[in-house]
Amino acid sequence: MNATVLSPSDPAAQGVDASGVLAFLDALEAAPGIEPHSLMIVRHGRLVASGWWAPYTADRPQLLYSLSKSFTGTAAALAEAEGLLDFDAPVVSYFPEFEADITDPRSRAMLVRHVASMASGHERETVDEVFALDREEPVRGFLLLPPDRDPGTVFAYNQPTTYTLAAIVQRVTGQSLTAYLRPRLLDPLGIGEVFWQQGSTGRELGFSGLHATTDAVARLGELYLRDGVWEGERLLPEGWAARASHPHIPTAGAMGDADRQDWDRGYGYQFWRSRHGYRGDGAYGQFCLVLPEQDAVIATTAATEEMQTLLNLVWEHLLPAFGPEPLSGREAVDAELRERLARLALPTAPGKPAPPERAEEWAAAEFTPSGGAGPVRTAGLARDADGWTLTLTEERGGGRLDLRLGGGPGWTVAEEPFPTAVGGGWTDPGTLAVDVVFLETPHRLELTCSLADRTLTTRWATEPLQSRRLTGQRAPRGSV
Repeated sequence: MNATVLSPSDPAAQGVDASGVLAFLDALEAAPGIEPHSLMIVRHGRLVASGWWAPYTADRPQLLYSLSKSFTGTAAALAEAEGLLDFDAPVVSYFPEFEADITDPRSRAMLVRHVASMASGHERETVDEVFALDREEPVRGFLLLPPDRDPGTVFAYNQPTTYTLAAIVQRVTGQSLTAYLRPRLLDPLGIGEVFWQQGSTGRELGFSGLHATTDAVARLGELYLRDGVWEGERLLPEGWAARASHPHIPTAGAMGDADRQDWDRGYGYQFWRSRHGYRGDGAYGQFCLVLPEQDAVIATTAATEEMQTLLNLVWEHLLPAFGPEPLSGREAVDAELRERLARLALPTAPGKPAPPERAEEWAAAEFTPSGGAGPVRTAGLARDADGWTLTLTEERGGGRLDLRLGGGPGWTVAEEPFPTAVGGGWTDPGTLAVDVVFLETPHRLELTCSLADRTLTTRWATEPLQSRRLTGQRAPRGSV
């Protein structure tokens, strides 16, 4: 639980036109490639709108993917302020045990600020190469991979740079990122539990793997908007927010996309510049948008490969909703927005309860994939007095996941063995169609079982970028 809540306000009192927020929700839900999960809007320090699309909820941490990087950058700022880290020091100086192996002059010239700004001199994503060179100590693998150009001269979105920054922070502090941030950032901001995935070294990854609530994202954005001051207490060094959001290296065309409006504005220290303000940014639509001109923060979680489209909708609908003065006579539309936000929900797969005339056939069947390799090796159904359980056996590792089918409309949420939601049912007597939402991630698995040929088809709505196992789609509880 959070120690405090962001103070709520009617949108109109903060100069926010609720009709613009409603238009944004309409556009978001109408966009075919976007599955929204949550939205929080903070204006003038007050929470004017917040909503979660069921089965997602406010108190549930979710995988933030590369939005994790902004928390890592924040940890580096705190370590610098405590005299533990120097942004102008060579990276290799923090790993003297590797120094004899690192002979390339560009690798030796790489500074902490270069890895903090994705300007190591490499011209590509190197994560696969780095882990192939040294899986047990990826920092060594990274330093052994010679940069293509001088550090500080070229941008490449490159996970090992942030991994290395995170490793430096954890080395100089003697703590995990989570443990280091807890008394300095997380507790003062009122952020509850967070969970960060660890790598083979036992260190937290830094570049990804953080599971936190949307509320945590909004609080981080609000802290940056206020130059590191929270409720009158300075948590971040004065001026750090400006340093972190300043474009240290150009990004235009760096990733080869023809349509990169919000990825062409430059990169700071683990924050992207945007057409408006700046942002922390994670795969599939995990955003922390900091908008100094509007004195606003927008936090979103989602499942979409159309991240530019999502940002376009923010710029089209939400920016014009931020006015300079409080609005009067807006009670009705403010109330309409509150009601809309309270009933947000994702649609489930269509389906009905099990056909009684074929129940015995369904209970006796085992289903196997009809096509190429997927995450599920077999699926089977069991019936009891209360309904049906769908059991999935993983293709990798042989793990097992039991999912309760609700037998009606809406989502059936289970906390064990880890948080999931199941929706769907029988579309006809011979076909079962089910969606499985892994509630601590952005991911949803679509499954169809055919009784006629005992086959199973599966499809990820968005492909997991870290663990591909079903049992890996959860927050890594138990890590420190």
